[in-house]
Amino acid sequence: MIKTVTLSVETHQKSEFINITPDIVGILKKHPLNNGHVTLFVPHTTAGVTINENADPDVQGDMIRSLDALAPNLNTFKHFEGNSDAHIKSSLIGASEHVLIEEGRLLLGTWQGLYFAEFDGPRKRKLHVHIHGE
Repeated sequence: MIKTVTLSVETHQKSEFINITPDIVGILKKHPLNNGHVTLFVPHTTAGVTINENADPDVQGDMIRSLDALAPNLNTFKHFEGNSDAHIKSSLIGASEHVLIEEGRLLLGTWQGLYFAEFDGPRKRKLHVHIHGE
């Protein structure tokens, strides 16, 4: 089976990490497969997707603060929209993730979760979920 599903993600802050693991699990329940992989792709230049710790919610705040330190919103940027910091953060996090599926389950580690990363919100976003397998 090869299937692409588009998930709508509504963000509420300028920068935030949204746990999308339950959404991806839900998509896999609607389109079950035994073994294969799923690719998550964000078609935006100021957002991303990442795999990170899913046990302690403080990790997401720590990540946002660290990314803000690495790429602060500087008034010296030339980009007319004023969101160059969001473009930089998106490039650092990345626009895609690839996860294996075995016996119908995501092969994530014990503490891992999937996160949509917003850097220029709040916005209505899309996430493409490409399922491939048997």
